[in-house]
Amino acid sequence: SYRLGMRPWICIAYSAPVAAAFAVFLVYPFGQGSFSDAMPLGISGTFNYMLVFQAEHNILMHPFHMLGVAGVFGGSLFSAMHGSLVTSSLVRETTETESQNYGYKFGQEEETYNIVAAHGYFGRLIFQYASFNNSRSLHFFLAAWPVVGIWFTALGVSTMAFNLNGFNFNQSILDGQGRVLNTWADVLNRAGLGMEVMHERNAHNFPLE
Repeated sequence: SYRLGMRPWICIAYSAPVAAAFAVFLVYPFGQGSFSDAMPLGISGTFNYMLVFQAEHNILMHPFHMLGVAGVFGGSLFSAMHGSLVTSSLVRETTETESQNYGYKFGQEEETYNIVAAHGYFGRLIFQYASFNNSRSLHFFLAAWPVVGIWFTALGVSTMAFNLNGFNFNQSILDGQGRVLNTWADVLNRAGLGMEVMHERNAHNFPLE
């Protein structure tokens, strides 16, 4: 990146997927005591790993996993919004017979889109302070949001490797007579029990009735 005259933070952004891979391939099997618990490299093996992880650690109820989901989905949303705003506010610097893309020369300092128009439109679409008027802070936000989210996911897998699992709200709501009112947490728990039984079918006893 230095040779291209860029700032040195690409490696920091890339540390997020590296940390995630480190968590599922090394930290998790170390914590669980066997490399057979690490994530396989195939597609079906990866899905099996995800289901077993949910069954054993309730990852969907872990706050670090929730932050990771917000990071990845939020990053996708913000990238799509940013791309559509920039493309919608391009300043034509070519004739009608040429492509607008020719108006941009690699490495040029000035912008080829109207950031004031984009900021004004988006500020009215949502509300004024939801829109960045500073290009650097905008692009920092676009990069930092998914990176921090994936860092948290890697941290979550690393904590669950040592059985510090997701929240357990099973049977936490009762009516006046003390009967359980099932919530989605209970549905998730029953699904997890089913996956765990199917994963190690000889280690569990099904109820006969």
